[in-house]
Amino acid sequence: MNREVTREVTRELLLMTPGPTRVPERVLSAGARPMLHHRSPEFARELATMLELLPPLFGTANPVLPVHTTGRGALEAVICNLFSPGDEIVSVCNGKFGEMWAGFAESYGVSVHRIATDWEHSASASMMDAALAEHPRTKAIAVAYADTSTGVAHDVASIARVANARGVLTMVDGVSSIGGMPFAFDAWGVDVAVTASQKCLMSSPGLAFVALSERAWSASRSAQLPRNYWRFSDIRTDVSKPKPETPGTTPVHLVMQVTAALRLLHEEGLDRAIDRHRGMAQRTQSGITALGLSLQCPALAERATTLTSIALPLDIVPSDVRNGLKSRGILTAAGLGTYQSTAFRIGHMGDIRMDDIERTLAALAEVLGELR
Repeated sequence: MNREVTREVTRELLLMTPGPTRVPERVLSAGARPMLHHRSPEFARELATMLELLPPLFGTANPVLPVHTTGRGALEAVICNLFSPGDEIVSVCNGKFGEMWAGFAESYGVSVHRIATDWEHSASASMMDAALAEHPRTKAIAVAYADTSTGVAHDVASIARVANARGVLTMVDGVSSIGGMPFAFDAWGVDVAVTASQKCLMSSPGLAFVALSERAWSASRSAQLPRNYWRFSDIRTDVSKPKPETPGTTPVHLVMQVTAALRLLHEEGLDRAIDRHRGMAQRTQSGITALGLSLQCPALAERATTLTSIALPLDIVPSDVRNGLKSRGILTAAGLGTYQSTAFRIGHMGDIRMDDIERTLAALAEVLGELR
C-alpha cells in the first residue's frame, strides 16, 4: 500500500480512543499554515491568544505554562520543579497513570507513599486524610482526575480540601479530563494541574500545559532537584513578556493548532462542551448495558465522562471485538494492565460527537452478533 492510500485509510478511521483524539479540520488547517518564526510578532500574537484562552479551561486566574513535551513529560517536570531528594508525597495508584506518576517521583529520589493500589476501587478524601495522618512529613498528594486505564474519576475538590487543611499541596493529572470534565483550579484549592494537547484539546500530541498556585511556586523556589529544559520559572518569565515567547524553539504549529482548538471550545461554550461529554458518557454506558455488556471496575464510586472501559464475557476475546470495529472504520483502545485480556475502551473526548457514539454502538452490536 503506498503512502497516499495509507494516509487516506487512516483519515477514514473514526478515533474512538482515549487519545490521541480526532483533530477537527479547522485545527488541522491551523497547523498546516506556512512556517512562522517563533520569535516573530505574528507568532507572538498566536501564543498570546493561546495563553489567554487556556486559564478558563483550568478554572484559574493564574497563568498556564506551555511546556514543550507530552503530558508524561509535564508530570515528570512537576516532580523536578517542586521537590528535593528525600521529600515525601502520597500518590493515588489505582490505575496505570497514577502508578506512573509515583514512579517518576521515585526516580528522582522522592519518597512515595502509595495508597488506593486496588484498581477496582476509587480513592476517597477520608483515605487521603488517614494517609496524611500516618505520614506527617508529606509535602503533596498526587492524583489523576481521570485515569484511562480504569475509567475512574476522583473527587478532586474533596481531596484538595483535605490536603489544604493539613498544609499539603494537591497535584492533579488532568491529561485525560481538563477540557472535557468540570475543573475549578482556584475554587477547589488545587496547587498543580497538568493537561496536554492530544486529548480534550483535540490537537496533535507534543505540547503540555501546567497551572501552579502561589503555594506551588513557593515550593519550587526551595526545591533542589535538577531541572533545566523544564524549569517552570524560565517558562513563566518568557510567556509574561510583552511579546510572549517560550524558552528555546517553540513547536510553532502545535501552538497554532491548540489556539484554534481553544477558539472552537470557547465558541461552543465550556459548560456546553462539558455537558456534551457527560451526555456521550451516559449514552455509551446505557448502550453497552443494552448490548449485555458491563463496565470494567464496577465498584468505582465515580467515572470519567471522557472514556468508558468495558468488560467482556469470558468467551469473547477483546482483540476480536476491536478488530471487528476496526474493519468497520472505528478504532478503539485495548484494556490496560490486568484488563488487557478481558476488556476494551471507548474514548469519547475532544471533537467526538453523539453521532460518533451512535455509529460506534451500532457497529459494536454487529460485531457482538457475529462473535456470539
